[in-house]
Amino acid sequence: MICIHPLTGMGEVRPGDDLARLLREALEQNGLEPRAGDILVVTQKIVSKAEGRFVAMDGVVPSEEALRLADLTRKEPRLVELVLQEAEGVVRAAPHVLITRNRHGQVMANSGIDRSNIGGGSEDRALLLPADPDASAAALSDALGTAVVISDSFGRPWRMGVVAVAIGAAGLPALIDRRGEIDRDGRVLEVTQIALADMVATAANLATGEGAEGIPAALVRGYVFSGENRPASALVRPAAEDLFR
Repeated sequence: MICIHPLTGMGEVRPGDDLARLLREALEQNGLEPRAGDILVVTQKIVSKAEGRFVAMDGVVPSEEALRLADLTRKEPRLVELVLQEAEGVVRAAPHVLITRNRHGQVMANSGIDRSNIGGGSEDRALLLPADPDASAAALSDALGTAVVISDSFGRPWRMGVVAVAIGAAGLPALIDRRGEIDRDGRVLEVTQIALADMVATAANLATGEGAEGIPAALVRGYVFSGENRPASALVRPAAEDLFR
């Protein structure tokens, strides 16, 4: 049976905090001892907070391109400037929408920059993604002795609403290639690849939530997986294969 255990009681994570220690303590407080095959899903925000990925908005000076896009998208010019600094390119810009391919190759809104649920009270600041999410996941996995997925919320083309996906992963095959296997009818699978880390991230999101729940991590237990470890970067489709640009 697959079980999802929310890690409650962690409190606010701050820059410089030992996130592995905080997660270990949260596991203990919730009566959980990591086992072989467990997957700890950690939301991006607490990873970014611990890594000090905050930017004070007062120090951001919008470029001409940021001002142009801010006018088009009706977004705050300083936020647009940060989005451009974290992006490889703009995919779509429309009123209230700015989709970019960020520096990790992920196509997402606002380069993954967030200003909600980041703490700090009235301080005007934004939170960037981790500098290297796969490396962050690997460090946590080594420290905790369990597979780790770092999750973030993504919108999807042609679908309403957001789901959680993996932006960092370690200790599991983030992408499982089943091409060449035979299905029940004897046909060869030609395109089937399983986004395991994304599936686990969204499953855990049922426990962590998207609003004011204050649950920044969850332990997924009971899912049996095998295969060579692959990072979350394996899930990023190369730009040359993007048929919808």
